[in-house]
Amino acid sequence: MSDITKYLIIYLIVINLIAFLVMFLDKRKAKYGKWRIPEQTLFIVALIGGSIGAIAGMYTFRHKTKKLRFSIGFPVILILQILLVFMIYNDFIK
Repeated sequence: MSDITKYLIIYLIVINLIAFLVMFLDKRKAKYGKWRIPEQTLFIVALIGGSIGAIAGMYTFRHKTKKLRFSIGFPVILILQILLVFMIYNDFIK
């Protein structure tokens, strides 16, 4: 395993933990009527690699599950990220 692969795995673990935490914090703020994390921020965290953590947080905390934007958007982001990884991986194999 190359150093780049190791760093990528570490990055993905960290960003997914952050995404999970962000979903928790936003749910908690919503519950207590406090200032909320903007939806754009939730999507940005998912886009930069935190889609698994965002999906896990969404269903664990039952947060944003009724909003189609999230219940469809986060999985679409994840699928696109998986496709991107396969495309990059196939380029390295050739």
